[in-house]
Amino acid sequence: MKRLVSFTFSILCSFNLLGAEPSPINIVWIVIEDASPHIGCYGEKLIKTPNIDQMSREGIRCSSAFVTAPVCSSSRSAMISGMYQSTLGVHNHRSQNSSGKGGGNVAYYDSYKVPKSVKLIPELFRDAGYFVTNKSKTDYNFIPTSKLYHGSDWKKAPPNQPIFAQIQLKGGKNRSAQSYVNPNKVILPPYYPVHPELQKDWAKYLDSWVKTDKEVSEILNDLKIAGRLDSTAVFLWTDHGVSHLRGKQFLYEEGIRVPMIIRLPRMQHAGTVRDDLIEHIDIAACSLNLAGIKVPDNIQGRDFLSADYKSRRFIFAGRDRCDETVDIQRCVRDSRYKYIRNFMSHVSHAQPSQYKDGKKILQVIRGLHKQGKLNEQQARPFAPRRPPEELYDLDSDPYELVNLAWEPKHQKKLLAMRKALFQQMAKTRDVGLIPEPILEDLGREAGNKYKVFLDNDYSDQTRRLIDVITSGEANNVAKLLEYAKSPDPSTRYWSAVWLGVNEATQGKDMLLKLTADRVPAIRVAAAQALYRLGDLSKLKILFDHINDPNLLVGMFALRAIEELGEAGKAHKAKIATAQKSKYEFSRRIARRLIAKWR
Repeated sequence: MKRLVSFTFSILCSFNLLGAEPSPINIVWIVIEDASPHIGCYGEKLIKTPNIDQMSREGIRCSSAFVTAPVCSSSRSAMISGMYQSTLGVHNHRSQNSSGKGGGNVAYYDSYKVPKSVKLIPELFRDAGYFVTNKSKTDYNFIPTSKLYHGSDWKKAPPNQPIFAQIQLKGGKNRSAQSYVNPNKVILPPYYPVHPELQKDWAKYLDSWVKTDKEVSEILNDLKIAGRLDSTAVFLWTDHGVSHLRGKQFLYEEGIRVPMIIRLPRMQHAGTVRDDLIEHIDIAACSLNLAGIKVPDNIQGRDFLSADYKSRRFIFAGRDRCDETVDIQRCVRDSRYKYIRNFMSHVSHAQPSQYKDGKKILQVIRGLHKQGKLNEQQARPFAPRRPPEELYDLDSDPYELVNLAWEPKHQKKLLAMRKALFQQMAKTRDVGLIPEPILEDLGREAGNKYKVFLDNDYSDQTRRLIDVITSGEANNVAKLLEYAKSPDPSTRYWSAVWLGVNEATQGKDMLLKLTADRVPAIRVAAAQALYRLGDLSKLKILFDHINDPNLLVGMFALRAIEELGEAGKAHKAKIATAQKSKYEFSRRIARRLIAKWR
């Protein structure tokens, strides 16, 4: 087995025989849902995946590949643009689609249009003369400005036309697949309790890989029958990790580490293992260069197949709102350490979520927690708050059980990783710290969310937002009060949030002023903060904004109401109206509240 970090590819030249023009290379992306690297070539022993294993032997296996977002729509939006989702402004899960589950989910559709200056990967291949297909999922958090695909079946391409094909496989969602694994033989990660229901679910997840393996074989065989396999670069990876409590939607290894295998034309560089850090947005740059298409300047992924490639020192990833669960996390990882920054450390890992709470496995874990049957590590997701910072030594602690952030001997590493993350956020114009309802309005004003941070002060604004959140965590009330006077609405918003979280009674007068702020999201945050201070005089603001024209304001108001408990019951009739909201996630919260008070 060859183990290399970087090497020269001469694929285009290899097809230039006796001076003939090089034949165009076909590009096929096989994108698998909800699965981590639990396959034979990555060391899994309970199942056999002979076809993917063979693809690995015939190609390149990346042992340290990661997605930039641990949930499908954000990850896929980054994938199809070659950009960090938080740069493009498409980081919040199921923000907007032209069709499907996200259709009509926000008030201002124009803010989710991709600017004309940003060409998506399918568009670039179309412009280069490729037959471009996608079977059968998009799930992007934006509305494309043009038709992206010729259809769903690459086999309908003219024989002499090169193809760029995306093939989506259900992967880990195939829990109904034929049974191969004995649940009793499943050994769960130690952060999950040993329970028959959890073992059964994990066994079914492994079973899904067996089905996926057969599907991959069929794809490769179809390419062979069509006479295209020897001229095709096939990329295989998953959109994020396995769907579980610490997996999908979160930045632990289970959520962001993915398999990645590349089979090149004529099996070039067969049997190579890449140990260096790779991000899934890198596939965009690799694919374009293999096809001889110029990589646009806006693409942030790197071509790790190029001769002059320099290995990444870090990979970066982020988690933002997932359905009705509002959260902001960022992480940076090097070859040994991972640093996670919880910008909303005041909320629980296991916030109410229709998607997560509807899963039998989570119901079981919640039940065991209520019975006091979880150990300290297993119970950690149910803590009402999280540490602002997490630091893990993945060599000695691969399951991320021991947070080293507060240990004196790791402070130097902590500071270095923190600095790297904050620099990355500023460099990439990460808009994630702008509260989503405010970002919605700013995106509409700018034309789209990508343009919000295109001005020259984005670095200063990012640092300011980090500082106001950090001040809140340190309970620096004086600084929060000063920030509450800022002309920037995002700064005022976070000041209101943290004055409430810290129950800073000296901030009450300022919060009362903020309940009259011109920005609805700030009024909602201030009313919620006052409630935390024991002042119920402004609760009416929350109920008045349930059906705000900016639908995200309505959802944030309902989230705040969910915190009120019985104090919100008196307004049950008003809350009931949100069950008919245009916004699916507002409907979910309203239904949950009404059901609780029946």
